[in-house]
Amino acid sequence: MKIINDTYKDSVRYLVAQTEGVCSKAIELLIEGDTILDVAFHGGCSGNLKGIAALAKGNKISDVQQRLQGITCGPKNTSCPDQFAQLLSALLNN
Repeated sequence: MKIINDTYKDSVRYLVAQTEGVCSKAIELLIEGDTILDVAFHGGCSGNLKGIAALAKGNKISDVQQRLQGITCGPKNTSCPDQFAQLLSALLNN
């Protein structure tokens, strides 16, 4: 996971992170305080990732991170949801 953009506009933080080892190539995230406002995945399984994004909106960063952490995809040791959790974990540790 590599954060390639991290900017603020007013009280909203906008991040773009490049994923590793999964089908999606990047995750865009809008947060305000400790709440996820929006998330979008680029690439990957469109319907599944739109569902994850819809479920994440309006929730606390820590809650979503705990739910998605450690999910794998097939033989991979990570997944798109796990990559999202890693991004959220990085935010929680900063």
